[in-house]
Amino acid sequence: MDQDELDEILRLHGLWVDKSEGGERANLAGANLRDADLTDADLDGADLRGADLRGANLRGADLTGADLRRADLDGADLSDAHLTGAHLTFANLTDANLDYASLISANLTGANLNGADLTGANLADADLTGADLRSADLRSADLSDANLTDVLLDKRTRF
Repeated sequence: MDQDELDEILRLHGLWVDKSEGGERANLAGANLRDADLTDADLDGADLRGADLRGANLRGADLTGADLRRADLDGADLSDAHLTGAHLTFANLTDANLDYASLISANLTGANLNGADLTGANLADADLTGADLRSADLRSADLSDANLTDVLLDKRTRF
């Protein structure tokens, strides 16, 4: 997908978010967005199921309620991103930067967060059932009322 096509999808999605005429929900399911620059993008409620977002820059992006099930976000920058209520079931977030991201009530069931930086992230009420948090950095993260059933930890996981 080239940048012009992506920009048009984002423009139409912005109209959809605003409930304006001609708006259309972004359907980026399975899209190749590897290394894409989506800094501060409004992807509220977007469909990104199975998308390849390896190395993508999503710093400050609004992914509230977005569907990122099975998306590959290996090495992606999601720092300061808004992922409240996002669906990240079985997503690959290996080595992703999620520092100070808002993941309130996000579903991270079975997600791979091995080596992820979650410093200062807000994971209140998030579901991390079965998530891989080995080598993850969770210092200053808010895990209040998060479901940590069966999470994988190791001696390199930092709290």
